[in-house]
Amino acid sequence: MFKATVITSNKVLFEGDVWSVFLPGETGEFEVLELHKPILSLLRQGDVVINGETKIPVKRGAMRVSGDEFVAVVEE
Repeated sequence: MFKATVITSNKVLFEGDVWSVFLPGETGEFEVLELHKPILSLLRQGDVVINGETKIPVKRGAMRVSGDEFVAVVEE
């Protein structure tokens, strides 16, 4: 598991330990799993799906993975 945080400019949408995060990347969809290499990516409109069940609709945003932490800053 790894720590995931999804935030907007004024609130926390999700924070917790997860197995996977599926993302609408700017150039295509992709999934982040435990031990993922460090990455930065822009996000396009779509759903951020956490553990295959929690869906967070986003208009756009950016994300990073570093070590055992995932952070996405999004616009709803």
